[in-house]
Amino acid sequence: MNSAALRDLQAPFKERYKRKPKSALIRLSAKGSIDDLGVSCTVESGNALIEAGLHPSTGGSGLQACSGDMLLQALCACAGVTLRAVATALEIPIKGGFVSASGILDMRGTLGVASEAPVGFKNIDLSFELNTEATKEKLALLIKLTERYCVVFQTLKCNPKLSVTQTSSSVAA
Repeated sequence: MNSAALRDLQAPFKERYKRKPKSALIRLSAKGSIDDLGVSCTVESGNALIEAGLHPSTGGSGLQACSGDMLLQALCACAGVTLRAVATALEIPIKGGFVSASGILDMRGTLGVASEAPVGFKNIDLSFELNTEATKEKLALLIKLTERYCVVFQTLKCNPKLSVTQTSSSVAA
């Protein structure tokens, strides 16, 4: 896809969202299935089911997906798509490359063995290895705009308001 085709594709959406800002508010959702067959949760991803379980460092077998890995994969996917869209819009040729995300977890926190240990990632590092002949200035702009418009990156960076609810379909007596 070239810059003009991307602009043409997105133009009606941009126009609608300018005229009717509330139409730009969409809800994405995910649902997981929890059964009684072990410590796991099955989530839908496109046309596939992904069974998530414990990471091997907390007792998992390593045969199931780790939700921490899935978070990093979501960041890679979003950053990669965003980078491609920005590069296309700015006409920065990218012949290929890689996007990588990694982070440090202190498993003492999630296992509850040290109250001072945080639960969750202490840090997340995102990096790009690009095959391009673009100038350093264009690459710096590309990375800056990718960071600015990457939904997952900005969500992690801006600490969204979170809520938790619980309902029961039946209650044991």
